[in-house]
Amino acid sequence: MKSIKKLVLGLATILLTSQACATSILHVWDDDGKSKGIAQAVADFEELNDCKVVIHEVPFITQIDKLRLEGPSGMGPDVLMVPSDRAGAAVVQGLISPIKFMQEDQDKYIRSAVSAFYRTGEIYAVPKVVETLVMFYNKEYLKKPYDTLDEYFSLSEKIVSQNDGKYGLLAKWDAFYYVFGALQPFGSYVFGTDSDGNLDATEVGLSNEGAIKGVTLVKKFFDTGCFPRDIIGENGIAVIDHLFEDGKVAAVINGPWALEPYSKANIKFGVSPLPILPNGKPMSSFLGVKGYAISTWAKDHDLAEAFLQFINQPKYAKERFVKTQEIPPLKSVMADPLITNDEFANAIAVQASRAVPMPSIPEMSEVWGPIDGALEAIITGKTSVKDGLKAATDHINYQIEAFRSGM
Repeated sequence: MKSIKKLVLGLATILLTSQACATSILHVWDDDGKSKGIAQAVADFEELNDCKVVIHEVPFITQIDKLRLEGPSGMGPDVLMVPSDRAGAAVVQGLISPIKFMQEDQDKYIRSAVSAFYRTGEIYAVPKVVETLVMFYNKEYLKKPYDTLDEYFSLSEKIVSQNDGKYGLLAKWDAFYYVFGALQPFGSYVFGTDSDGNLDATEVGLSNEGAIKGVTLVKKFFDTGCFPRDIIGENGIAVIDHLFEDGKVAAVINGPWALEPYSKANIKFGVSPLPILPNGKPMSSFLGVKGYAISTWAKDHDLAEAFLQFINQPKYAKERFVKTQEIPPLKSVMADPLITNDEFANAIAVQASRAVPMPSIPEMSEVWGPIDGALEAIITGKTSVKDGLKAATDHINYQIEAFRSGM
């Protein structure tokens, strides 16, 4: 009988303790394999704040969809990872809340990373990691990377003229994601901005003079035979990777995801920011940003804010980089020898400062199909640069109008 009473009392104590601590428990969704990067910061935060932080690893690309299903029922997280290109939709759908401390802390981060999560005067995530395109170059061809795109073009013509199946520079420039960096420095843009700095999907800048100059510039790599025809189309990036890994290419433009497979190939390569264009401006690129956001259904928003501000201190961001190789967009960390002395990390950091956040408004989904189709038609000679870009822009505007009418 006594044992039964002890069991009942024990269960009651556990229940009361759980209820008392309910508001002091944070549930955090981090990306697969990345929670090790914040383990020490979490432990220190728990000790200082007498609370519990429960980390769940969830593939970042699925987190918004899971939050939409689990948040309203109270089963979702307090803190989650949000990719910048889905942040706009998450805000519109009421899934994430503004982060107050970021109004004061935003100058600690590179501007492009913060603007990726900016909407209607509020900042909806703390930038955790940035990624963008860089130049990978084979050191058997180049002792150091060239400064300008013109130099890479001259090298490409020289190597291709030898007709031995080797190439100078290769890039997936029939795809908008890869070619945007050659258009933007000439004055092209995806969407304009309104008076408040918000993206304006009614103004598409993909057929202006800047876009025409950029596409004309890259098209000559195809027209002169510097690029093989089989890199055009959906399997093109695989062809580029294969050629580079086989040592048949001097340089390629690719993203951080290429570092691991290139490192396993039997080649010595370096990494650098993208080159300077003929107008004297460095190539831009799309900036991908992943950030920590706070769920609309967070049980303790203030504690979640305190947690995010704490774990993104420079000392913890540096530790995160060491353990995960993700580049934190904190200015002080990007300027630290830990980053600047790492060739790959420094290339990402420098290029990130030149990059443009990928538009996060829902209308961006209407851009990819028409512009990719136009680029392929232009490069294969089915239409002119001007006509192809004009047709793509008209198609994008039509699709955006249809999208908005269905909202």
